[in-house]
Amino acid sequence: MVRLGAQWGWTSQWWRSNGTHIGGYWDLSIAHWRGTRFQNVPGQTQHINTLGITPVFRLQNDSLRGLYAEAGIGAHILSALYDNNGKRLSTRFQFGDHIGVGYVFADGLDLALKIQHFSNGGIKKPNNGVNFAIVRVSYPF
Repeated sequence: MVRLGAQWGWTSQWWRSNGTHIGGYWDLSIAHWRGTRFQNVPGQTQHINTLGITPVFRLQNDSLRGLYAEAGIGAHILSALYDNNGKRLSTRFQFGDHIGVGYVFADGLDLALKIQHFSNGGIKKPNNGVNFAIVRVSYPF
């Protein structure tokens, strides 16, 4: 998966304590997935584009620098039904949830590792779900 996103930070801060708080941001993303076993046939590929919006909650330092942990769940639309290596999604609408940890450097550079799961929440079967391990690099403009 290759992903491009834009984030808008929230001004609200909840549960302030000991120099930390829970804040968050909106994440608007477009992504491209490349499956390498379309319909479970080795070498046969599938390309899917996605559009998603996710509210993300982040436990972070009040300075907005240093270590953080985050979690979010949002809505995503896929350009086609996913069918890869025996895993299928029966709807183009998917929930995308993630958990992650990261570090924001003094210059604003943000490096993170996230685990993301896509599923339709049982709206329609089959609903095998799809998981990604993501390395994210971001920088504020």
